[in-house]
Amino acid sequence: MKHEMLQDIDAVIFDMDGSLVDSMWMWKAIDIEYLGRYGIALPENLQEQIEGMSFSETAHYFKEHFSIPESLEEIMEEWNRMAWDKYMYEVPLKKGIPEFLAGCKNFGIQLGIATSNSRVLVENVVKVHNLRDYFSCIMTGTDVLRGKPNPDIYLAVAEGLGVSPERCLVFEDIVAGILAGKNAGMRVCAVEDEYSVQSRAAKKELADYYIEDFADLF
Repeated sequence: MKHEMLQDIDAVIFDMDGSLVDSMWMWKAIDIEYLGRYGIALPENLQEQIEGMSFSETAHYFKEHFSIPESLEEIMEEWNRMAWDKYMYEVPLKKGIPEFLAGCKNFGIQLGIATSNSRVLVENVVKVHNLRDYFSCIMTGTDVLRGKPNPDIYLAVAEGLGVSPERCLVFEDIVAGILAGKNAGMRVCAVEDEYSVQSRAAKKELADYYIEDFADLF
């Protein structure tokens, strides 16, 4: 494992979708299917509008902008149901993740997850891929008041791990998440993801580091 990025680092914090697991593709598919039930075509800029929002913030956005009749709780429950099978059977870990997590554990580096997704889904991902023994703290968008690019969720994970923000390294795949990590006073490594390829230049400019995948770290 390359040591440069982990120098003076006590904790590594992962965003989940697009950083820890290769799942960003499926949320667009879910949005198309969900809105299609109401006869609504997917707006071209929807993903840009909701980028970084927490699960509940996104549900509120859908309800207000698309006049969805269901309650916020019903919207989120349906999204959880639609996503469950995909996370179980169609979403792999990002390349090199198992080896990187094992390496961090061997170096005594604590691990956390800071995701805008729902707790039921992140816990499902952790269970499916047998990651529970690696992560000491998992925070979701419903655990903090403000979503990314605000620093709230990353600061909450750092506090949960008992580590100072400046000694944390964040892995993120979208601009809003990179900004959240930087706003928390942490070092950030941007992760290549097909979903955010149009933002590659901005990601490289904003982040401290950039990797194609986690195999780059060996």
